[in-house]
Amino acid sequence: MQTRHRLFDEVSRLAGGAMGAARGVKEEIDVLVRQAVERLLPDLDMVSREEFEATQAMAAKARQEQAALLARIEALEARLGETGKTE
Repeated sequence: MQTRHRLFDEVSRLAGGAMGAARGVKEEIDVLVRQAVERLLPDLDMVSREEFEATQAMAAKARQEQAALLARIEALEARLGETGKTE
């Protein structure tokens, strides 16, 4: 009975060590992948999230301004059309 406990203790200790080693390998792989991606990103001409959101906000503002100007042009054309008909 005592040898069984020792066997289970030994197996448990080995499994724990293997889990720790696997965790260490996973962390090392994560670091290596992160470093590789960080080296590749500058070559891909990608923008940061902040730059994207700033550009998106500028485009939305430009669309609003365009819509306002278009409405003004249409109103002016309508007024010119009315003026042209009465003459």
